[in-house]
Amino acid sequence: MTISVGQKIPSVKIKAVTADGTKDIDTAELFAGKKVVMFSLPGAFTPTCSAKHLPGYVAKADELKAKGVQMIACLSVNDAFVMDAWAKEHNAIGVVTMLADGSAAFTKALGIEGDLSAFGMGERARRGVFLVEDGVVKTIELEAPGKFEVSSAEACSIALGK
Repeated sequence: MTISVGQKIPSVKIKAVTADGTKDIDTAELFAGKKVVMFSLPGAFTPTCSAKHLPGYVAKADELKAKGVQMIACLSVNDAFVMDAWAKEHNAIGVVTMLADGSAAFTKALGIEGDLSAFGMGERARRGVFLVEDGVVKTIELEAPGKFEVSSAEACSIALGK
């Protein structure tokens, strides 16, 4: 079941790629005490994720931070090495905290897993965006399969302006 508005981010141990390097983190601790925009996506280096999703958040980071966002996080079911390489390719290091959920543990705890086996990708995170304040989910926007409409950085920025 998908996490709901008003619920706390679950405590799961995963890896984060940040400006300080790759480190083990507890998701509940990472989101505590700050306003966070987290976008989830099927995979690093995949077409829409690489052409639009991550680059959009890198481009809009200053605008989102001007609206009170303290951290932008990208969640994907990839290992930390892949997330690090992908972040470097898109100049996201120090701009977006890359959450490497290699075993899909956090993705499953959020209830946003999707089976992309038909495309040779296995279990992945569904595309979406979450606004989290002090560890509590304030909004969730999940995309319909194959869509990229409600979780873009532009849509997120507009939603924050309301």
